[in-house]
Amino acid sequence: MEKFYQETLHKLETAIDELEIEADNSMQRIEAVMQLVIQSLADLKEFVLKNDFKNMEEEIHFFKHQKPVIVSKLIYYNAIYKIETRRPYGNKRIRKHFTKELKKLKRFFDSNIDFYKYYRSNNSFVDEKFFVRGKHDIRLWLDTFYFEADHRFSTSHDYKVAKIIANDLIQVYLEDRLNNINEKKGSDNSLKWTASKTALTELIYALYAHGVFNSGNTDIKLIAKAFEDAFNIELGDFYHTFMELKARKINRTKFLDNLCEALIKKMDEQDEKQ
Repeated sequence: MEKFYQETLHKLETAIDELEIEADNSMQRIEAVMQLVIQSLADLKEFVLKNDFKNMEEEIHFFKHQKPVIVSKLIYYNAIYKIETRRPYGNKRIRKHFTKELKKLKRFFDSNIDFYKYYRSNNSFVDEKFFVRGKHDIRLWLDTFYFEADHRFSTSHDYKVAKIIANDLIQVYLEDRLNNINEKKGSDNSLKWTASKTALTELIYALYAHGVFNSGNTDIKLIAKAFEDAFNIELGDFYHTFMELKARKINRTKFLDNLCEALIKKMDEQDEKQ
């Protein structure tokens, strides 16, 4: 079992490292990683069902220390995928979003503090009930997940261990992202947008319509986010603002027209000085 597990883990981590280097789109990379983890778990399950364990000690070791390492990767990447796909725009809302996710981790910790103490203290006196198949005790902190799992490849607490490992990684990820936001906030950014948000939205959509970023292959949301970060501003529902611009009866491009007039005036002034 040990040899097959180590080979499976090494193969998985090598493939993940390669994706980290090669894949450009972070969401596509996470999807690919999750598929790799799912396949690795399928390979492990097939091996266990065919060969079983030599003794109870090997079974406990597998479900307490080995399987959770791989399952934790699936939990981690799935959580990051959800966090990033649900991430709002604007640093203030992003900070609130990440803080909310950290609170979820804290709630899990508070709900499972007894098992946290048991696991992190390297205790083993209840391992036979926690990490041997078919030995569950309904009084010992069981998750609903266990009753839906395949009991040929699950114990009452191996998933909980994986969750603990994953949550530690998720916490590091979230805190790192929050630190990045706070560093940006604290940096000396002398450029502040002092015109209206409507004016900035008009400018963003004009640049988007003209395809000036990435040969026109950039999503409007990414452009808006770049401007929000650059000028420390939250545009809110900029699509609704754009719809209001479209609905104008007169001068739908008021800000852009004013830009043109200001630039021409500046040029004329320069010519007069020469």
